[in-house]
Amino acid sequence: MSETVRTHARVRASELVGRNWLNTGGKSLDLEALRGKIVLLDFWTFCCINCLHVLDELRPLEEQYSDVLVTVGVHSPKFEHEADPVALAAAVERYEIHHPVLDDPELETWKAYTARAWPTLVVIDPEGYIVAHLSGEGHADGLAVLIPELIAQHEAKGTLHRGSGPYVAPEPTSGTLRFPGKALFLPPGRGSTASEGTSDGGTAAGAAAAGAAASKGSWLVTDTGHHRLVELATDFHTVLGTFGSGSRGYSDGPAAGDTAAARFNEPQGLVLLPEDVAAKAGYDVVIADSVNHRLRGLSLADGKASTLAGSGVQRLLEAGPARVDEDAAGFTGALGGHPLDVALSSPWDVVWSRKLNAVVIAMAGTHQIFSFDPITGSVAIVAGNGLEGLLDGAPHEAWFAQPSGLAEDADGNIWVADSETSALRKLVIDDDGSVTVESAIGKGLFDFGFRDGPAAEARLQHPLGVTVLPDGSVAIADTYNGAVRRYDPASGTVSTLARGLLEPSDVIVDHTHSAGSEPLLVVVEANKHQMVFVPIPKEAQQVDEGAVQTHRPKSPVAPGPVELAVRFTAPTGQKLDDRWGDPTQLKISSTPPELLVSGGGTSVGLLRTLELSPEVAEGVLHITARAAACDGPETEDGEIPDHAACHLYQQDWGIPVVLQRDGDRELVLDLRGMD
Repeated sequence: MSETVRTHARVRASELVGRNWLNTGGKSLDLEALRGKIVLLDFWTFCCINCLHVLDELRPLEEQYSDVLVTVGVHSPKFEHEADPVALAAAVERYEIHHPVLDDPELETWKAYTARAWPTLVVIDPEGYIVAHLSGEGHADGLAVLIPELIAQHEAKGTLHRGSGPYVAPEPTSGTLRFPGKALFLPPGRGSTASEGTSDGGTAAGAAAAGAAASKGSWLVTDTGHHRLVELATDFHTVLGTFGSGSRGYSDGPAAGDTAAARFNEPQGLVLLPEDVAAKAGYDVVIADSVNHRLRGLSLADGKASTLAGSGVQRLLEAGPARVDEDAAGFTGALGGHPLDVALSSPWDVVWSRKLNAVVIAMAGTHQIFSFDPITGSVAIVAGNGLEGLLDGAPHEAWFAQPSGLAEDADGNIWVADSETSALRKLVIDDDGSVTVESAIGKGLFDFGFRDGPAAEARLQHPLGVTVLPDGSVAIADTYNGAVRRYDPASGTVSTLARGLLEPSDVIVDHTHSAGSEPLLVVVEANKHQMVFVPIPKEAQQVDEGAVQTHRPKSPVAPGPVELAVRFTAPTGQKLDDRWGDPTQLKISSTPPELLVSGGGTSVGLLRTLELSPEVAEGVLHITARAAACDGPETEDGEIPDHAACHLYQQDWGIPVVLQRDGDRELVLDLRGMD
């Protein structure tokens, strides 16, 4: 066994304790039942984009080692809504999780394994001992080395037991739509019904619906759980066409109808290009193909799908120069090279910007806002330095946290549903294209709730969608509160337009008057697998169910100097990439800012002395660690070979601390290490 991962200490794994088990056919599991298997604990929460990345990273390993590896998802919720067992069951189905999941709403197993961040991976050997403790994403290559080493060691000892695991598939949800993501109105003449052969015209009802769509328009919705797009009539029930084979994957080509060859992987946002731009580009719709880490194009005239941007490699899994400098300033501007060579990361929504003359992209995976020019193919970073949190100001210094919804207002500014900070943000775009980031609602990564009133005190819970209403106010799909909220920029107040929805993921203004004379809201109700009309009430509700903070165990630390160490060991076959200097970096700040007397800021290295104020009773330390490593054996002079594949490891921690005289004077975190 390589000492790059393990130490000589033998730490017995703690028992798995929680409220319930999913994907086990109703059976409870314990470590004794898993003895003889390599067990991979995946501490996750279903709001977290990094956790979703890890689910996809693990799929090939789970398939390859299905007879010896058992992955157990330990769901430890961040948001109040995520503690709902019904919502968790829906998320397990939505993300096609094919391993047992432990529901851990009280964070009992989370605390037993000293997890401090989502996602965290813990590897347990067949004898029940912990051998690795990994934070963040990007660990698949290292696990691909570690698992065969464990197999060889425990086969030799006779402690490895091969055979099927405890996973039992749940009953699938059926229906036309399955966990739809976003929707787009196609005006008369722009939908697929404007061309022959793509609509359900084989029946009288289908022909009538196609005729109605030609005069009234239609709706294009990302049928995310079925990995396709569906065109619906304005009744939201009649299917006019489908795009994509319906199988998870990636391929271009014919996308329309039952003979479609094109494939998507959990498509999310979509935008209809202006007609003159579409004519030049050769496609009508731009699609955020989230798990493929690509932008796709769809021609409604011939039903063909194409790839517009994205290499398919997740952006944070690339190595390269640090994304932020020592002053926490990031790079904004055009990314060089061909658009198909540019790495993206979970694009979640798209909108057309008249001022930028480009598609603006909510790049959820890197906590940034990108743009794409359909004519030139240029991809650029518009705002966000890649650090996760809530910070306004200049675009290269701003922080976002999983931006998931976009909408343009009459002034050409872009509103952003920033989900992990439960915030409503705004890109103020000047006529010259310069950008400033502002916040309308939201306080930070761990602050949420359901409260109307003055925006400074109002709270949302993980919003995913946003649209601008006819009067200039902003409607928000407040997803985890099951509500549509309204922000009025004129008065600076927040109110509630509708409640009782099941995870609304998008909201759009409907001007077709299909259901009456007044404009309505169209809401994509993801967990009810449908689109619904919602009236815009004359008098909005005022709700105050309080403001909440994520509750996690607080680490007792002593005031004064505290030594921070982030442990990272490159996997077997990789070497720290020191060609441009120290390839590791720490970015540290605190809430409140007064907690951190010294030791904050961004600099190289994974060791730092922090000075904590004795005048502050408690707070949160915000720590981002990064390390870059490359594949391949070293050359004779100890250098990394040319053209070696490289990897960027990153994790963001928010560590709640309470200051006590007898508290710890050392804080140790694992980016890739051993507990």
